Amino acid sequence: MGGLDADRMYLYEGRPGTGKTTIALQFLREGVRQGERVLYISLSETRRELELVARRHGWTLDGIDIFELVPPENVLDPERELTVLHPAEVELSETTKLIFEKVEQLNPARLVVDSLSELRLLAQGSLRYRRQILALKHFFTTRQCTVVLLDDLTAHENDLQLHSISHGVLLLEQLAIEYGAERRRLRVVKMRGINFRGGFHDFKIEKGGLAIYPRLVAAEHHASFTGEFTPSGNAELDRLLGGGLERGTNALLIGAAGVGKSSVALTYAIAAADRGEKAVYFAFDEGRGTLEARAQTLGLPLREKLEGGLVRYQQIDPAEMSPGEFADNVIRSVEEDGARVVIIDSLNGYLNAMPDGRFLILQMHELLSYLAQQGVLTILVLAQHGLVGPMETPLDISYLSDAVIMLRYFEHAGVVRRALSVVKKRSGNHEHTIREFKLSSHGISVGPPLTQFSGIFSGTPTYLGDAGPLLDVRDHGPH
Repeated sequence: MGGLDADRMYLYEGRPGTGKTTIALQFLREGVRQGERVLYISLSETRRELELVARRHGWTLDGIDIFELVPPENVLDPERELTVLHPAEVELSETTKLIFEKVEQLNPARLVVDSLSELRLLAQGSLRYRRQILALKHFFTTRQCTVVLLDDLTAHENDLQLHSISHGVLLLEQLAIEYGAERRRLRVVKMRGINFRGGFHDFKIEKGGLAIYPRLVAAEHHASFTGEFTPSGNAELDRLLGGGLERGTNALLIGAAGVGKSSVALTYAIAAADRGEKAVYFAFDEGRGTLEARAQTLGLPLREKLEGGLVRYQQIDPAEMSPGEFADNVIRSVEEDGARVVIIDSLNGYLNAMPDGRFLILQMHELLSYLAQQGVLTILVLAQHGLVGPMETPLDISYLSDAVIMLRYFEHAGVVRRALSVVKKRSGNHEHTIREFKLSSHGISVGPPLTQFSGIFSGTPTYLGDAGPLLDVRDHGPH
């Protein structure tokens, strides 16, 4: 929430491979950008290794003074004079003395010490180690220098004394989940006198450094908007919804696979584009080609809207993308692209993206609250298990939804048909009827209310009336 206090000592801790060196180099590069003198003291990596890290990120180490306390690669060459010292070959006090001398010589505004595990090895005891860290701290109290200490947590015991000495502590973690890419997360353990956002924040290491996705707090984002109806492009569907879905609300489309949930969601995206508004379609389950083919079958000009930039399609790979990155993606779609309709298809795929499903509802609640405060219409698609008979829902998110639209298969006279009903709508009245709908080359056609229906909630709907109010199954027009 603003940055680090200057001239204080901070601790970045995490096991090897969590990104400590990368984030430390970003800290120093920012100092160089601001015209400051910066120093990197390396007790574990050589300059060549650091240059390789920088090159992989497209960086240069120009402006960063690097002081190596590790031997060069040619240390075994007896003809070469050893010009740098190996930490294992000198006393701890000698190593800290070398550090102090270098700092006094260069007088940097920013300093990184990588890493403390080497100092811990030299100390050979926690008391001596703590004394040396305190000596480091006292040395820097009189200097105008912001110090970042890196610790790779290779010690068996947790050095809590380091936490008490440091002005702030940052923990970086790498989690290996059972399938898919590893997940990285970061937590601010403490910051003296600095406000910060608690909890874990997802991040990834990409070319250019760490991309951190701060945990979404919906209460921090509020925009004023009018809660007008958002037309679906289908008059009968809007009538069924008591006029339509309002801005700043969300609707859950629930039903079996293939019943038409994504098709209904797609009509909202196309209707938004027809009004000149932007819509974004996050697809966890199907590719762009499949979605375009579906739209073409329904006579919806999806390709034209995609090319015109009014509808943005994004394929999400739940095995590769962390929930924090996905939330950040949604926020950028709204705040940078100006999306007014957001479709998440489907929540089943989103559920699979979570390494621990217990937190899915909490995170979805935060995301929906954020979208509601921005006046965005959110369409959620949730596939139920099974095609006919009693249906199982993989998660109960209906209590978070402002509207729930249930889509069902039913059979009459040997033909499989589709029915939909609005089972919940918080904002305003809605029809309590069940209506048949069909998907054709003219889009979605919604028929009149089916009065003689029973068993819609049991999963085996039975139509007891005659064929009079039923839609013509042949594809020759909207009716």
